Amino acid sequence: MSDKYIVPRRLDDPELIGLWTLDEFMGLAIPFAWGILTQHILIGIILSCGAWFALRKAKAGRASSWVIHAAYWYLGATFVRLKATPPSHCRLLAG
Repeated sequence: MSDKYIVPRRLDDPELIGLWTLDEFMGLAIPFAWGILTQHILIGIILSCGAWFALRKAKAGRASSWVIHAAYWYLGATFVRLKATPPSHCRLLAG
């Protein structure tokens, strides 16, 4: 007996571009494009593989938003340029 409704098994999976998530794809594409534009293709390929590997290890089973949260926490609000966030000296007060 077949069910009338089909429920997807992987509802919460991130969207993929090829084999990579969006942030991993950008980590591959940006250094590679830089390498092409500056005519250092081999360096661009090496940097893109390094960026992909670093992002893969940084996420390591966590959500991709974890990287954004870590960037805000360690680099500060002025680097990330989020206007609706408290300044860094008020982080402990915000909870």
